[in-house]
Amino acid sequence: MTTINLNLQDLSCQHCVKNVKQTLEKISGVERAEVSLTQATVIGEVSAQTLIDAIVDVGYRAQLADPK
Repeated sequence: MTTINLNLQDLSCQHCVKNVKQTLEKISGVERAEVSLTQATVIGEVSAQTLIDAIVDVGYRAQLADPK
């Protein structure tokens, strides 16, 4: 399994967090998604761009987090 960390923007409440989490968990290959107002951690076999595109499609912004 791969872990992908994303930085999120434009989320302002827990409803936004829930919306993004549900969106990510519907993507084929996603095993688990943990979402906060500023970050998402996704575990599974899926490309980062697929995740980013899905988040953008529901009205938020996302980018790959800088690797530590």
